[in-house]
Amino acid sequence: MLRPVQDEDLPLFFAWMSDPEATRVAAFTAKDPTDRAAFDAHWARIRSSSSVVMRTVVADGTVVGHVGEYGEPGDRRITYWIDRAHWGRGLATAALRAYLDETPTRPLHARAAADNLGSRRVLEKCGFVVTGADRGFAQARGEEVDEVLVTLHA
Repeated sequence: MLRPVQDEDLPLFFAWMSDPEATRVAAFTAKDPTDRAAFDAHWARIRSSSSVVMRTVVADGTVVGHVGEYGEPGDRRITYWIDRAHWGRGLATAALRAYLDETPTRPLHARAAADNLGSRRVLEKCGFVVTGADRGFAQARGEEVDEVLVTLHA
């Protein structure tokens, strides 16, 4: 189930997004994922922006992640995060599918570290196709890593 982000979700999001193992896998994270003030400022901007849509992911009554989109018209990007304790249960795929059912935005774009096979598989299961490759600096790894670029068309 998806619902609007609530204040009480943010401490959970911060804990998950500062988990060293989860951030290593995600690769592209905040410069310092343990900086709570920066996290709070970032989420304040997200929640006040009319160009960002974020939803909290709830499974079996428990908050397990978030999903949403951001960016300029014509270049909208999808983003999602699932608590590492819930990886491998199909929740990211279910959450992304639910979000895609709720939004008419197409095309939608995403990026994933090339070695993040779990995230790549989620995107593929939801209909995204590889449209390119890139290389970018991954804050969580402190180095440049290969990325795959994917797009979901109508």
